[in-house]
Amino acid sequence: MAHSTTAQGHPEQQQESRRMALRVAGVILPEGKPVGVALTYLFGVGRSAANKVLSDTQINPGIRVKQLSAEQVEKLRRALEERYVLENQLRQEITANIRRLKDIGSYRGARHSRNLPVRGQRTRTNARTKRGKKVTVGSGRKKSAEKT
Repeated sequence: MAHSTTAQGHPEQQQESRRMALRVAGVILPEGKPVGVALTYLFGVGRSAANKVLSDTQINPGIRVKQLSAEQVEKLRRALEERYVLENQLRQEITANIRRLKDIGSYRGARHSRNLPVRGQRTRTNARTKRGKKVTVGSGRKKSAEKT
């Protein structure tokens, strides 16, 4: 079983494992996935935003992350950081917006405080995602044990 070796005598497989993983905004992107899909691992980047960035940087969305050149990686990182608020910074912005709604006493802020749907959905039934597991509430009065 012959392995091809690099200039320093290391097998190529070891050389590939030493490659730096693509890290954008503190998130390591999966190397085996196409770039268009891998970018969606970033909080704040969906499929359409990923495709827009890739078309602007002229990178094929079907190419795998591990096949990107250093120049492409740098171009992609620069484009993402310039145009989008990502990861923790975006989470902080969303939290600050919700806190502001609560502080000014708006209806939406009150709904957030009470853990109820904010956008006008019905709550008589459904709304389980926001309200949690169903808890049946009785009348609070126990039935008498014996009949008279």
